[in-house]
Amino acid sequence: MIERFSPFEELVDPDQALAILRDAVAGADDGELFLERARSETLVYDDGRLRNAGYDATQGFGLRAVRGAVTGFAHSTEITPQALREAAGMARLAVGSGGGVMAPSPAGPGPRLYPGADPAEGIAFADRVAQLRQIDAFARDLDPRVVQVTASIASALQEVVILRPDGTIVTDIRPMARLNVSVIVESNARRETGSAGGGGRSGLAPLLQPDHWQGLVREALRIAQVNLRSVAAPAGVMDVVLGPGWPGILLHEAVGHGLEGDFNRKGASAFSGLMGRRVAAPGVSVVDDGTLPGRRGSITVDDEGTPSARNVLIEDGILVGYLQDRQNARLMGVAPTGNGRRESHAHAPMPRMTNTMMNPGSDDPAAILAGLRDGIYAVGFGGGQVDITNGKFVFSCTEAYRVRNGAIEEPIRGATLIGDGATALQHVRAVGNDLALDPGIGNCGKQGQWVPVGVGQPTLMIGGLTVGGSAA
Repeated sequence: MIERFSPFEELVDPDQALAILRDAVAGADDGELFLERARSETLVYDDGRLRNAGYDATQGFGLRAVRGAVTGFAHSTEITPQALREAAGMARLAVGSGGGVMAPSPAGPGPRLYPGADPAEGIAFADRVAQLRQIDAFARDLDPRVVQVTASIASALQEVVILRPDGTIVTDIRPMARLNVSVIVESNARRETGSAGGGGRSGLAPLLQPDHWQGLVREALRIAQVNLRSVAAPAGVMDVVLGPGWPGILLHEAVGHGLEGDFNRKGASAFSGLMGRRVAAPGVSVVDDGTLPGRRGSITVDDEGTPSARNVLIEDGILVGYLQDRQNARLMGVAPTGNGRRESHAHAPMPRMTNTMMNPGSDDPAAILAGLRDGIYAVGFGGGQVDITNGKFVFSCTEAYRVRNGAIEEPIRGATLIGDGATALQHVRAVGNDLALDPGIGNCGKQGQWVPVGVGQPTLMIGGLTVGGSAA
């Protein structure tokens, strides 16, 4: 009898599940049974009323068999012996009889990085609605130009059990909480928006403390007020200073995806075949760290059961590592890095980022800005597009300023940053000593799967980025 695995033991006997899994992976290199139970709640208060109240609960399993580069994967929301047997048959059919040697199980998980409790526990539905109503009123009282307020509270809890063919069981209970505020201000027939928010793997209670949510409201209003004063962005090739924290999303998209193992194994990344070579300016070091307690992108173990880790990807400009799941690591002859992630039981794992950041340098942020003769200072970003094969990106700025002779001047609207990740890294001219992480707002999409992530960076100066402007 193997160790029983709550909360699924009432649905399927662990020994029976293990026997079915072993049959599915006979002759394969790897495989696992991933069981998930998840629930989430979202409240949206918009334009003076509760616009949406949603609750979702799901459960299911994903069963995977891997041989070489081939994956057999089947999933179901029905956790029964019969469903497991049918999934095992499909998985085994995909990989064939094989002749592989089963890879050893991951090492045991490290210390827990977040509480294993429902984030909304102890906070009544009515109290959450009242809190949203209070946020709405507070925002309107701050500035009579506020014409619309949208505030949302979201919480989720995911319970995961991973069963390996040798009988090893890995469990993880993953909370997530978030509070977001958006305001629209109007003046002289012009409307502008500002947003702020964040959260992480913790309870809702800290996010609903007055000093926290009032700070978010003030920040959202500040951004909207700045945008009211903004003028059309210039266009051309110019130097750009990126602020600390959330602007690291550019690093995540333009560089991070290109350092994931599957793209590099297949030769599809702009960084393929460059291990050990200079890919960035001296002083540029990039890490992916899933071990930061309570952060949105952190995971005690990944979705294959591998412990999370702090992985150095670029060290002083030299490419030293890729992000790996078990399959790609084995095919590339390296160790897994704890980055095998999946959106849910209905998805197979793949190499994904956790909290990706650039390490701080030694430059003073004020001196970096003072050294910008004619360019852009970008501190907020919205959506972006990236081509993984060449690293080319286009990012829109949600808060940016024109800088002349080292002085921050008028805010600008409609600015986009255009370039490619590999070139941008080579053109980093200064790295600040003020590393900051984002407030906990990141989601990452890849091949149709979405997972929570974190980003971070210090103040950076990048030379020669193309800035796309807006019409006056």
